[in-house]
Parts: sequence; structure tokens; C-alpha cells
Amino acid sequence: MESQVRGGTRWKRFAVVMVPSVAATACIGVALAQGALAASFSVSGQSFKVTADQLNGTGFAQYGALDSGYNLDGSKSLHPVAVSSFKSASITNMCQSVVTPNIPLLGSVSLVLKAGGSGTPVEASNLYIDVEDLSADAVFHNIDIGVAAGNTGADKGGKGPGMKGGSEAANPYGFAQQAESAELTNVKQTAWATTAGTFKLSGLKMSVSAGTHECY
Repeated sequence: MESQVRGGTRWKRFAVVMVPSVAATACIGVALAQGALAASFSVSGQSFKVTADQLNGTGFAQYGALDSGYNLDGSKSLHPVAVSSFKSASITNMCQSVVTPNIPLLGSVSLVLKAGGSGTPVEASNLYIDVEDLSADAVFHNIDIGVAAGNTGADKGGKGPGMKGGSEAANPYGFAQQAESAELTNVKQTAWATTAGTFKLSGLKMSVSAGTHECY
């Protein structure tokens, strides 16, 4: 079975993936308020943008979660996200950018990281991306929609690497989807966090410059 999604759809309208995830994060918020779930690690007050020509992954799963952290003024914040996970992933022509605003005398300063070009892609294992906004052309192979998030790991017969675990603010009984593999092209996304067991960046280039210089 294959499911194909095309176009530059933003996450609030990405119905198959995101609408049930939003409902799941609402449930998570109630559980957090009741003390049923511990907060995740604190994310910074800056999201970051990532682009890639292509991302090919095996053991895909996705579920709703909450990233807790700070704003740049130090106040607390919460961010509903869709956690996209892969047992393994290959990423071609990856660009990652983050902009720090309001630096004295400079204004905004941009950090841009590029890797995975020249025919050698970025390679990652047990990859988790906490996504706020996504657009891509996507094909999912042997997809299951509506799986309990806690059952996406191999130990429960699932296809993905499983939930992050620990103090992650996510409901294991909430909505998730999984697939044997996924192919995403023309990827543009805004994320709050990325974690991986291994992350091999071939041809890594990093630059810091004044002004706003984002990947998209």
C-alpha cells in the first residue's frame, strides 16, 4: 500500500498527519495540568528551519507531543509539535538555519549549516524531529493511520523506532501513524528540536553572519 501527499501544505492544514495530532496534544495539555505527564527537556526560545532536496527514511512513525521551554526573554512557553521519527534516514542537500534577533550593534545574526551535498547524503539513525510546520511531496509505503503512539516501536510490533521515552510530554495512547518507509522531496520545515542516535554530516559547512539569512 502507498499513500502519496503532494504540495506545499502547512501543518495546520496537513490533515492526515496533523489534525489528529492537534487533538492529541490537547489531551496531553490536560494530562500535564493534572501532573500525569512529566515535561520534556526544555527547548530554546528559537525554532530553526530545515530544507532538503530529499529525505528517504525507513521505520517511520509520527505522533503528537508538547515541547516545553523558554522564550528569549526567559519566560516559559509550550509548543505543540508532531514528532516525526525514523529508524534510519538519508538526507540529500540539507540546510539548517537559526536566526538570533536583537543582538546589540548587529541586529539579527544567522547561523547556517549545510551538509549532504556532492553525492554523499547526511545519514542518521533513530532520528526524531519535533516539527511545527512542514511542506513536502511525500510517499509512504505500507502506512497505518490511527495507531496508538506507544505501539509504534518494534517492541510492540510497530514499524518505527518507538517514542522517545523518558520525560517526553506525549501520550502513548494518543493518535499516531507509521509506515515501513517514507520518501519526502522538496522538504521545508520549521522545528523546535532534533535528536538522533547517530548523525553523520558529510561535507559539513557552517557560517555565521549578520542579518537574516535563512534556508527558506
